[in-house]
Amino acid sequence: MKNSLQLAINVVLAIAVAVLFYLHFANKPAAAPARTAPAVAATTDSSGTETAAEPEETTALTTAAADTDKVAYVESGKLLDGYKGMQDARKSFEAKAKGWEAQNQKLVQSFQTAVQQYQKQGESMTNEQRAATEQKLGAQQQQVAQSQQKLQQQAQEEEAKMTENVLGRLNKQIEKYGKANGYRLILIAAPSGTIAYGRKDLDITPQVLKYLNAEYAGSKK
Repeated sequence: MKNSLQLAINVVLAIAVAVLFYLHFANKPAAAPARTAPAVAATTDSSGTETAAEPEETTALTTAAADTDKVAYVESGKLLDGYKGMQDARKSFEAKAKGWEAQNQKLVQSFQTAVQQYQKQGESMTNEQRAATEQKLGAQQQQVAQSQQKLQQQAQEEEAKMTENVLGRLNKQIEKYGKANGYRLILIAAPSGTIAYGRKDLDITPQVLKYLNAEYAGSKK
């Protein structure tokens, strides 16, 4: 009986750790892969120098832009946190995560009920019955662990898909912004240190973010 009780405790602890890991994963912000950082080159024509337009005006401009030496950068963290498209995607992901966690809780509760029932009835069981019940609990433990692993894998795949879709849209829209406003290059400033130093007047994150959110709002109408 001592061994069977220890088995039950170890299994419950293992599941508790898995639940905590999943909750931590489900609530963490989606991170942007470094390979998808937007870098935009401007197109050229013979019109000479053109001044930058306000973000809300760029949607009406053609993609032709002046050949200038304009270079700027955007901060990836601020861009992703402030982008309405990313915010909506995260809300959608969190809603799915709640559904996965509900499935996970159902698995845990079912197993805990089986363990509690065994603990109550164990003393009155024969050795053969205890052995059979412990074997059954062990098999249920494995099933729960496998189901949790599948849920976590599904969450990882969904998060990766969400991030890829949002960054794909971001890259296309920043390219349009860069061409319309005559930028030769727009760099990405990431926490990893892609840009060690940049003058603040070269930071166009607020302008780009305003343009991106206006474009995103227009696409939802």
